[in-house]
Order: sequence, then C-alpha cells, then structure tokens
Amino acid sequence: MKKGIAFFDFDGTITTKDTLLEFIKFSKGPLSFYTGFLLYSPYLIAYKIKLISNQLAKVKILRHFFGKMPLEEFTQTCNAFADKALPALIRPEALQQIRDHQSAGIIVVIVSASPENWLSCWTSKMELALIGTRLEVKNNYLTGNIIGKNCHGEEKVSRIRNAYELNEYAEIYAYGDSSGDKPMLALATKSFFKPFRN
Repeated sequence: MKKGIAFFDFDGTITTKDTLLEFIKFSKGPLSFYTGFLLYSPYLIAYKIKLISNQLAKVKILRHFFGKMPLEEFTQTCNAFADKALPALIRPEALQQIRDHQSAGIIVVIVSASPENWLSCWTSKMELALIGTRLEVKNNYLTGNIIGKNCHGEEKVSRIRNAYELNEYAEIYAYGDSSGDKPMLALATKSFFKPFRN
C-alpha cells in the first residue's frame, strides 16, 4: 500500500485571494476588471442566490474577458502572472505543509476550480500534480467555455476518483476552505477546513 496522498484546494486555502479575479486584474487592468464585473453583476448575484450554477456564472465571465483571445498570448500572460503575482498570494503555512508532505513521501495534488493554465506554471515548479478546470481552445483561440464541468464541489471528487485509486493509499489528506471543497474533504481520512488562517 502507498504511504499517502494529499489533496489541496488552491484559491483561499493555499492563497489569500481568488486567483481568477487576480488574474483578470493582472491581465486586463483594474478599469476593465471593474467594468466587466459591473456589466455581469446580475449573473454574479443570480449565482450567489443560487438561481444559476457556478459554471454558468464563470463561463459568462471567462467569455467576456478571454473569449477569442489567442492561446499564445493567454499562455504568456499565465506565465507572467505565475512568476510576478502568484508568489505574493501564497500562504507560507500552506507552502510549509506541502513541503512537509513531500518530505514525508506523500503525493501532493492541487485540486482547483481555477483554470489549469496558470496553476500549472506553479505546480510544475513545485513538483505537484494538478487537477483543475480546463478551458476550451478552438483554432488556437480561447472560446471562454469550459471543457466538461467546472472543477468545483462534487466534480472535484469525480476528477480525483478518475485519476487515483484511493484504496491504494494508507492515508488520504484533504485541505479546503469553502462549501465547494466539502465533498473532497469527505474523501479524506484526515481533513482540514481553513487550516492556514492566522
């Protein structure tokens, strides 16, 4: 039996802020950011009061900011964000916990609703596995659509089970900070909710 595996939510658990919002600010600037969210505020309100799904609200935002954006340009922006902005958002306690798991021979997997595009830059450097939301690309342009389902709630569990045989691990750790992480936390033999808050 393998020693253990640890699943970490990213936004709000490892980071101090939502990286989708920070990425939009970074790539589009504050004026475009606030204008776009004002325009789509009815969808965000509808999501908050559970009239529409998390996925529909997210796709509306992604289409507005990144629909028809060349993949090459988007990738360059993701790399720049990961290098310049992301390090300042990482919680030191979360980073230390990840390193402690790695030192103990435990596999660490980031499981996030944020797109894999900018997370992969960071997870590659950290030698971590990644499960995230996947963005659709057609003819080398982003459409703003999501491939399959947004990696949130029960979809996190589905993606984890598709990637790993959990009964092969002696210990399963999970770290999260929101209701969307609770199905993933329920998988674990040791779960931690909002563990890195000061």
